[in-house]
Amino acid sequence: MSKGLPKRSEDYSLWYNELVKRADLAENSAVRGCMVIKPYGFSIWEKMQAELDRMFKETGHTNAYFPLFIPKSYLSKEASHVEGFAKECAVVTHYRLKNAEDGSGVIVDPEAKLEEELIVRPTSETVIWSTYKNWIQSYRDLPLLINQWANVVRWEMRTRLFLRTAEFLWQEGHTAHATAEEAKAETLQMMQVYAQFAEEFMALPVIRGRKTENERFAGADDTLCIEAMMQDGKALQAGTSHFLGQNFAKAFDVKFATKEGGLDYVWGTSWGVSTRLMGALIMAHSDDNGLVLPPKLAPNQVVIVPIYRGEAELEAISFKAKEIMAALRSKGISVKFDDRDTHKPGWKFAEYELKGVPVRIAMGPRDLENGTIEIARRDTLTKETFQLSEMPVEEKISSLLDEIQTSIYQKAHSFRNEMTTEVNSWEEFQQVLDQKGGFVSAHWDGTSETEDKIKELTKATIRCIPLDRKEEQGTCVFSGKPSEGRVYFAKAY
Repeated sequence: MSKGLPKRSEDYSLWYNELVKRADLAENSAVRGCMVIKPYGFSIWEKMQAELDRMFKETGHTNAYFPLFIPKSYLSKEASHVEGFAKECAVVTHYRLKNAEDGSGVIVDPEAKLEEELIVRPTSETVIWSTYKNWIQSYRDLPLLINQWANVVRWEMRTRLFLRTAEFLWQEGHTAHATAEEAKAETLQMMQVYAQFAEEFMALPVIRGRKTENERFAGADDTLCIEAMMQDGKALQAGTSHFLGQNFAKAFDVKFATKEGGLDYVWGTSWGVSTRLMGALIMAHSDDNGLVLPPKLAPNQVVIVPIYRGEAELEAISFKAKEIMAALRSKGISVKFDDRDTHKPGWKFAEYELKGVPVRIAMGPRDLENGTIEIARRDTLTKETFQLSEMPVEEKISSLLDEIQTSIYQKAHSFRNEMTTEVNSWEEFQQVLDQKGGFVSAHWDGTSETEDKIKELTKATIRCIPLDRKEEQGTCVFSGKPSEGRVYFAKAY
């Protein structure tokens, strides 16, 4: 199964692409730039969805659904928004096909041209705010806290499974508030929700920060983000939360009657994460043997593989395995019993190693005699023989899964710390980027000109201005001008 998987140290990009395919997560589709998410990959995304959806609802949000198509005129109403997305938009111009007269197949009917072109949504701010105009009249209608699970299209030229595809799945929250303070609090809250999800469920340590004006979402007054470090030393933006000010409310004339009897524009936010999180999960934890999945997001947390000769041995092992499965499921642990007779145990071991199943249990006739099972951990590739009389098996496995979740997080956290370097000169900055990679903590003078020049010369961008940074006077590593604090630079996906 995992034999022949490229090594990360030799070709990280090839390793990633091959792992996504061989672990049955996704594959390229017949439609250029799009992907097919396969059942195993989608089951991981479903677990992500379920946890995030629960967290959204616990913070007062409800789900709705808005159209896939956006009238072109809507995008023209918020100038910076259309400028930010114009180059990525897919446009629908006609509504009918017809058979070609020469019998060669179907063609676009030239008589069926739309009066106004429709944009396949790259993001939904415009169509949602046009709807909010009908939903919001008074302060009593606020706050409006809506989330949408959907697909979007951004016409990418260079694609990579999960990380960058023309169509991808995501959620997008869109909220409306009576005051700027409420909207800013919402923006911060949802960034923290993303950070909590990344760290507690994905076992992925993240930096909480603010985007520079250059990197800010098109149409936003402020963008907060979480940034993660991948094993190849590149950063990945794992989630963003935007304070929209009154920009979209003014563009779509969304006003409300205030408590004081006046009339004002509402304040907005939007926030989202996508199937890009799948890419982050793979690249942050996996190894040369395959996926390493945090137990909280693994479709199967435990797999039981019987080792037997003949039906009688299989029957005896199956009886005991069913007991163990019932005990594990009583603790909410997902478990699979693989009694397929089409593959040998060694093949199954390799398959589940490749697919990142956190815990593997092997049972044979001798285990039945001795009252033992063999337990293998995917994260450390270590095995132990466990005496079933020692303690209830469900307690043993539950404790082990918690230990694995924590261990995976700690390993990623240690790696990120190792890959974060503080520099004080331009020479040092370039040397670290070229030879080590990772996050480079450096003083920046706060100007777009310096930010652009550094990007041009090194391909590194300011990933974020950390929210917890020390305000300290310094000197910009590039321009030598005064700086108020350090920011994180990195090459990124």
